[in-house]
Amino acid sequence: MPADESSPIPAALAHLTHADSLQDSEPPHLLAYLASVPDPRATRGRRHPLVAILGLAAAAVLAGARSIAAIAEWAADAPQPVRAALGARRDVPGHFAVPAEATIRRTLSRLDVDALAVAVGAWLADRDRGPGPAGAGRRRAVAVDGKTLRGAHPPDGDGRPVHLLAAMDHTSRAVLAQHQVGGAPEEVPAFAPLLAPLDLADVVVTADALQTHPEAAEFLVTSKQAHYLFVVKANQPTLLDRCQRLAWRLVPELDRTRDRGHGRIEIRTLKAVSVHHFGFPHAAQVLQVTRKTRDLRHHPRRFTTVTVYAITSLTHAQAGPARLADLIRGHWAIEALHHVRDTTFAEDGSQVRTGATPNVMATLRNLVIGELSRAGPVNVAAALRRHARNPRRPLATLGISLG
Repeated sequence: MPADESSPIPAALAHLTHADSLQDSEPPHLLAYLASVPDPRATRGRRHPLVAILGLAAAAVLAGARSIAAIAEWAADAPQPVRAALGARRDVPGHFAVPAEATIRRTLSRLDVDALAVAVGAWLADRDRGPGPAGAGRRRAVAVDGKTLRGAHPPDGDGRPVHLLAAMDHTSRAVLAQHQVGGAPEEVPAFAPLLAPLDLADVVVTADALQTHPEAAEFLVTSKQAHYLFVVKANQPTLLDRCQRLAWRLVPELDRTRDRGHGRIEIRTLKAVSVHHFGFPHAAQVLQVTRKTRDLRHHPRRFTTVTVYAITSLTHAQAGPARLADLIRGHWAIEALHHVRDTTFAEDGSQVRTGATPNVMATLRNLVIGELSRAGPVNVAAALRRHARNPRRPLATLGISLG
């Protein structure tokens, strides 16, 4: 769905040199965005352009490649027109050479992954821009959450697996920024640096309880002119106690939804209370969300009830109960992204672990999932198989024209 003009796009990419050459009627060209990623290699001895290596890797992952070896194999099998369209080096007339596996591995391991994530996030966001924005009048929303790549233990590290903190657009499922951190506790100090390059004016940022800190709220509202919706749990005991002590029994249910699927029934209810001087920066509403779940396969007659509290800077006039419920459900979409990377791309079992390569592969998977999900829910595994059957299909999906 096309996004409105407040789409969070890294400001650093607003002045890319290729921007003027992109016509309004043309889809954004992925290779032009990838060209902004700095080349980590010494100038002397470069035989293959970095943009070609990244383009080949992106197309290969879209065709189902899960490893550097698989990327190299896809590149070696790519026909000459596909190689040429991806910027491969021409060594003799009519023949375009592709890099060997060792070259791809060394290059990706030394890449500036933050620059790659910014370029990919900007391309995905720009793909959703266009006239007549859908959802006009609604604030954009970005979810922040972390994920551990369980199989990626860098050989020169401290034994901990790679952990990534990402920001994802609720609507388009595009990952706009991604940083590697040392582990879940290090997500907190990485929150502001992750979001700093993004244009978040009037955007709602959702996050789980790990990020529920006064500094994060102050940063979003004061520095980024954004709004927040944070889950409140035991890591903020005083704030949680205040939320629980509100007279919820006197508050009516303001939103109720019932879903059935995947062998279970889930009923969600939401209550909201407007607050002032609540002891948390810029707090305007406190939410109580109750989820009742029944497993139809194992416990068909018993409901499991979970109550969660959240706090937001959005006033009732800015976000009513239905919109608040949408924001909470939208935040869960980043968990769905992580699930797809685990189940479809076998990310947790990946043995890619050298240098920046685990982060690079995760960014390429984000690119593929974000692009495939632009039109709505999709069977990603089936889409990968379809792209694998024809080497020209990944180029068309990535907006790259043959010739």
